[in-house]
Amino acid sequence: MTEQSRAMDTPPSGSYDEMLHIVEELDPPAGHRAELIRGKIVVSPGPKLRYLKVMRSLRHQLEPHAPAGHEADMAPFLFAFPGSQRAYGPDLHVADASAFEADGRHADASALSLVAELTSDSTKDVDWLDKMATYGQIVPVYLLLDMRIGEINVMWDPSPKGYRSRTNVPFGRPVRVPAPFDFELDTSEFGVEEYVDREVEQR
Repeated sequence: MTEQSRAMDTPPSGSYDEMLHIVEELDPPAGHRAELIRGKIVVSPGPKLRYLKVMRSLRHQLEPHAPAGHEADMAPFLFAFPGSQRAYGPDLHVADASAFEADGRHADASALSLVAELTSDSTKDVDWLDKMATYGQIVPVYLLLDMRIGEINVMWDPSPKGYRSRTNVPFGRPVRVPAPFDFELDTSEFGVEEYVDREVEQR
């Protein structure tokens, strides 16, 4: 398995529920996750080890400001978006804790109040295009951390056509996370030097 995402061969006639069931039953290699994207089951690598401190910082800062009954977690739970025929396992999520009381293997995306993706070369196209379009219809806040250039993008105010508001700042500067969180996020610990590595490679 390489660091690139890989689409699995699946029957073209499979319904969304059938495909979702296949994703739920998969046992991807360690460090990888399976998602349903554009009608295909895609297995991609999870976050790099050095992203862990960023994800922990995000979780610790988000938790005190989460809506009542919502919890922040980094576990790769699958969230279903039936209206878009998608199922994603975000790097970090904040969701209604009651959504995890069922016996199934996926939660409904309507439980989400925030998702965060730490994008890299292997996931940037999906994170910037497919996921942003899908999250933008239902998830109140989407944090997209571009680990290659050292920048956080905050998107909010979902609509049938996607997010209506967006801002971005380089790592190191505070950024406002809008309602239902409504606080200043400290990004000073987010610099994992990956964007510096890229500059060195180009010399």
